[in-house]
Amino acid sequence: MLPVLPPGVRGQLPWFLAWVAVGAGAALAVTALGIFAVPLALLGAVLLIVFHHADRSAFGVFAGVGLLFLYVAYVQRYGPGTVYWHTARASGSEQYLDPRPWLAAGIMLVAVGVGAFLWRRRGAGGDGGTLRRP
Repeated sequence: MLPVLPPGVRGQLPWFLAWVAVGAGAALAVTALGIFAVPLALLGAVLLIVFHHADRSAFGVFAGVGLLFLYVAYVQRYGPGTVYWHTARASGSEQYLDPRPWLAAGIMLVAVGVGAFLWRRRGAGGDGGTLRRP
C-alpha cells in the first residue's frame, strides 16, 4: 500500500493522523468554533493517551495546527487588501489579509510535524520512538 514509507512508520500512520485531528481541533480553539472544538480535542487527546501511549505519532499535533494555518492562507489567497467583485446581479468588495505569513507558518508546522514523526525513529534507539520513561 505505502511502499515509500520506512518500516515501522506504516503501523504508526493511523495514530499520527489521529493526532493531526487533535491538533486541528486544538487550533480551532482560538476561533469562534472553539467552544465546540476544545471538548472534542481534549477528549481525543485523552483517548489517544489512554489507548495508545504518546509516542512519535503525537507530533501530528503540529501538523494539525499547520493544516489550519494553510486553510487560512488559502481563504486569504486574494489578499492583501481590498478586492472588488461584480456579477450580473450583485457587486461588492472584500478585505483580505496577507496570506504569506499564514502560508509560511503552515508549511513550517506541517514540515516539523511530519519530519519529527519520520525522524524520531532514528533518534529513539530503535524502540519505535516511544516517549515513555524506562
